[in-house]
Amino acid sequence: MTPADHAASLRVRDIHKRFGHFTALDGVSLDIAAGELVCLLGPSGCGKTTLLRCIAGLERQDGGSLYIGSRDISHLPPQARDYGILFQSYALFPNLNVEQNIAYGLAGASREQARVRVAEMLELVGLAGSERKYPGQLSGGQQQRVALARALAPSPSLLLLDEPMSALDARVREHLCTELRHLQRRLGITTLMVTHNQDEAMLMADRIAVINQGRVEQYGTPTEIYRQPATPFVAEFVGQGNWLPFASRQNGHVRVGGLELRLPEIAGSAASGRLFCRPEAIAIDPAEQQDNRFRAQVREITFLGNRCRMSFELEQLPGHPLLAELDPERLPRLGSPDIWVALPPHSLQVFA
Repeated sequence: MTPADHAASLRVRDIHKRFGHFTALDGVSLDIAAGELVCLLGPSGCGKTTLLRCIAGLERQDGGSLYIGSRDISHLPPQARDYGILFQSYALFPNLNVEQNIAYGLAGASREQARVRVAEMLELVGLAGSERKYPGQLSGGQQQRVALARALAPSPSLLLLDEPMSALDARVREHLCTELRHLQRRLGITTLMVTHNQDEAMLMADRIAVINQGRVEQYGTPTEIYRQPATPFVAEFVGQGNWLPFASRQNGHVRVGGLELRLPEIAGSAASGRLFCRPEAIAIDPAEQQDNRFRAQVREITFLGNRCRMSFELEQLPGHPLLAELDPERLPRLGSPDIWVALPPHSLQVFA
């Protein structure tokens, strides 16, 4: 049987968890569809690993319910919850070879059944023929694959991943993220992954739950999280951004220092607050008739390979640096540090 044969949904309902006076989880609820990959994304100490451990039964929640499919697992021991788990450290047994590590969770299987299953798993993760090697003989990426094979060997209905890429260097991490995503889709196994790395979450997830101080700030697709952040925390945590405070608003326009900016037609009703804009949304050398077009002075340009990040100040808003991103090929055309920029209304988001 493969995981896809019995992939199940996961429902998290109003989970609370305290450690003494510290509230780690404050009423977290999530719905994860069968076969979906969801990332719990947030800074260290936000509660994402605590939530994963509650789902796994390694921590007991103080309140709330957990369901895999229609089965209430809220108070079941870990071994009765039907999941595979991959830890940050991989947790391989150094004194057992690869075959023995993978077969460890195949309780009740005969020796021949375990041997066949181990071979299937090693083929699945691209390590066929490595049965007799020991963890110390493997690279970090290979150890991660063995740990993944061990988690998948019992054909669980749920896969839990706790920062599985954090011990790898950037190049290996990106490659294995892609491989793991392809494997998860092929198997169709419901997967919940904890990460503090927004690039990992964007690359892998069907949906992302951004967690802050024990609460879900936003739950949506990577596109929704990036393009329509629901709160200032999400806007600041995911990607780069510019903030412009405004104190007055009238007829679809706001005053920011000496500037007047036109807002998008749908921009909330806040009379004061902050405008948010992604760096790549700022237009460099825009047409004269473009809305929110202002004179600016370039302060610094940072080359980032396939793009450049430019720090600039608007003439009517000195001392308030903003960021824009542009194609490196456009740099020679700028000519001087004095340029025109535009903050298109559709790129502006209002936060009260």
